Parts: sequence; C-alpha cells; structure tokens
Amino acid sequence: MKDLQVALLQLCSTGDQAGNLEKGLRSCRQAKAMGADIALFPEMWSNGYAVQDEEQLQRDAVDANGSFVSAFADLAKELEMAIGVTFLERYSPAPRNTLCLFDRFGRRVLTYAKVHTCDFDPERYLTPGDDFYVADLDTAGGTVKVGAMICYDREFPESARILMLKGAELILVPNACPMEINRLSQLRTRAFENMVGIATANYAYEQTDCNGHSSAFDGIAYRDGIARDTLVLEAGEGEGIYLAHFPMDELRAYRQWEIFGNAYRHPQKYHMLVQQEIRPPFIRKNYRQ
Repeated sequence: MKDLQVALLQLCSTGDQAGNLEKGLRSCRQAKAMGADIALFPEMWSNGYAVQDEEQLQRDAVDANGSFVSAFADLAKELEMAIGVTFLERYSPAPRNTLCLFDRFGRRVLTYAKVHTCDFDPERYLTPGDDFYVADLDTAGGTVKVGAMICYDREFPESARILMLKGAELILVPNACPMEINRLSQLRTRAFENMVGIATANYAYEQTDCNGHSSAFDGIAYRDGIARDTLVLEAGEGEGIYLAHFPMDELRAYRQWEIFGNAYRHPQKYHMLVQQEIRPPFIRKNYRQ
C-alpha cells in the first residue's frame, strides 16, 4: 500500500459538546485538505476529557449510535477519510471512555473502550473495556491492520503486545495528559519492541493538565543495518493538525526479517504474567479488576 498519513488533531475543547462537534468536524475537513488518510482525536473529545465525579460523567455521556458519533461517520464517508473519534459513551452500569474508528466509507470498523481506567482518580466511575481489538481499515492506498489503546493503556506493555499478537501494524492512541520524556519513551518502546507504528493525539497546552506533544513512531528501528530514531513527528505545545507519515511498505518488509515482535518469544515461560496476585509494594486499595 501507499504510505499512510495520519492527522493528529491536537486541539483544545470548546467547553461543551456542541462546540466540540462543530470544531471536530471542521478539523477533520482541514485534515483531509492536508492529505490525511486517518484523522485521530485526543481522548474523550465529546466532553473535552472532563472527568469530575460520577454524576457529571453520567450527565455528559452520549450514545455510541447517537448524533454526535454518527456525524463523524457521515463525514468520513463524505470525505473518503477514516476518522477515529473519541467520546464518553453511555453504557451500563457506568459510562465508558471509547474510541470509534470509521473507515473511508463511513463504516464502523473498530470500537474500543479504555481497559486501564485511571482508578486512582474519578475514572474509577467508568466501566473499563474488556479486551483489545484489531480491525482491517480500508484506506485509499490499501488495507492496514489497526488497533487502539487510550492514554493510561500505554503504560502497560501488555496493551501493545496483545495488539501486535492480533496483527496490528498501526496503533492509534488518543491521549489526555502531559506528554513528557518518560511517556514519550513508553511510546517509543512500544513501537520498537512490537515493530508497529504508533500515532498519539494529545490535547494542546491550553487544555488543563495537557501539553501537546502529540507524536508518531514508525516502528522501524534499523535501516540498512544502521540504528535510527523511530520518531517521525513530535508536535509542539500549541493547537494544530499535525500530519504523521508512516511508510507501510517499508514497515511490512522490516517485520519480515527483524528479531522483535513475536519472532523469538517464549510464551510458555511467561506464566507469571497472567497471575492475578498483587504483592507489596504494589498493593493499592482502589485497585479493581
């Protein structure tokens, strides 16, 4: 397939759902004009990642098939561009932090709810997702296997590892937190160890507790035997639409021979990874399975 262009929508919330809808639709149109194949929003765009208390979360939640989300499905079809829209999803028993990915025909190909909710803050009032998923995304240049993880998911190597094992070539990461050197290092590592592209869209600096620095890593750590930085884009702090270039044919060729990913794993020796016991010093009273 041709090289893939992912637009990272590094925006600030308008403060209400109607404003975010209008701004989001306008930003997707701008991304298309820039040549994007996929437009990706930061985390929980429908309410600008307003996470205060249980009552507020219930009040702000929107239906996965409601007008806010379907507007982006319609736009994806109109623009012939995939859109990854994020929202606080109305769900039982509690809302979910969700991403829906629509392909260029407006078809919903992936619905992912954040698995690793931040249970040390008001995200404990959300319903965690129950799995990681990979979908075949139809783009103008061909099909790419896409998965997703949301913000805190990136801090667990298992998230990206499962997506790689399910065939992901590209991982979309909506985000809402300060992207500093350690968190950027996590993303670089996930791309390196799984040989996947990773595209992260964060809120701009003006958004509370965020600082921009949306990023993209192409997962190709060596070219002609020479080590290289997999970072292909790191945005600044301000609002903007940043286009990340992923050389998919090169990545696929690289995965055919390089030693990472699933090439030399020994899963039969990893029993500890699925044990549920938590021992000191990692015991937290607000942990939930």
